[in-house]
This record gives sequence, C-alpha cells and structure tokens, in this order.
Amino acid sequence: MRTRTYLLLIAFFALCANYQINAQRRSTVGDVCGDPTAKCRFASDFQVYELAFDHGGPRSIIAESKPFYAVILKSVKLSQDQSGCEDKFPEAERLPVQALFPRNKVFAMRCNEAVQNYYTNVANNTSFLAVYGGQTLAQANATLKKIQATGQFAGAAIRRMRVGINGT
Repeated sequence: MRTRTYLLLIAFFALCANYQINAQRRSTVGDVCGDPTAKCRFASDFQVYELAFDHGGPRSIIAESKPFYAVILKSVKLSQDQSGCEDKFPEAERLPVQALFPRNKVFAMRCNEAVQNYYTNVANNTSFLAVYGGQTLAQANATLKKIQATGQFAGAAIRRMRVGINGT
C-alpha cells in the first residue's frame, strides 16, 4: 500500500512539473516579430510580406498573437470574391517602405484566405499595407510621427490588432 502511495505522489508531482513547464512555454506564444533585423524563431513559416509571430510550433493549426499596434499606411476595399487580391501591395511597393523603417516590419494583408495571416480589427475584404508600431500606444505614436515626417502617407492611422493564422 505504501509503495502505491509513493508512486501516486511521484506521478502527481511529475504532472505538476510538466504543467508548469507547459504553462511557461505557453506564456511566450503570441509574441510578434516586429523588428525585421532581430532573430525570429518562426519567420520561415510566413511569407516575407506577412508579420511573423510565435505560433507555438508545428502542432499549432490555429494561433493568434498578443495584441500590438500597427500604423496602417494604405488600404483598399476588395471585391466580394477577392479577385486580384494577390496583386495588392506587391513586394515592389512594400520593400521601399521597409527601407524607410528598417527596425519596424512593414507588412501587407493581401488576401483573406486560410493558411495566410489574418489581422483583427480590420474590415472584411480589405487589403492593407502597414508598419509594426509597437506593443504600446506610446511606441505606436512615435512610429506614426516618423511616418508622418516622410510626407508620403497622408491619412496613416494607428490600429490595435492581433495577427493570426488558421492553418486548417
């Protein structure tokens, strides 16, 4: 009887330790890779024009980032069938903007399809070009001031959002 009690206690503590390790691992899931010059563990899982984030690894089918701020530079409403969406904000347009902001990822939402990033707090059937603004409103305001100083993006606006992926 005593041996069984010890085995049950050992199993219980092993489960608790495993839960703690997994809880710590989960706490980092969702971090956005907002600086394109910094190492990003999951960057290779995303298209170059998408905002990468820690999605939890290969077993994650549906994942969403922690909230962050973006500055929307341009947006266009897509047709209901989203025809031509893949042509919106091509690399030839995104890369020169990225050169203006080397420490803030410039990303684009082209099409709203499974296995591609989606962004919360954005109207349906909308394509956009944006700059990662930071985790705080103060950081986003500083990014917006830099953008406004270029004189190139009239109407640029801050938006709080999350990035997600639905790989189903």
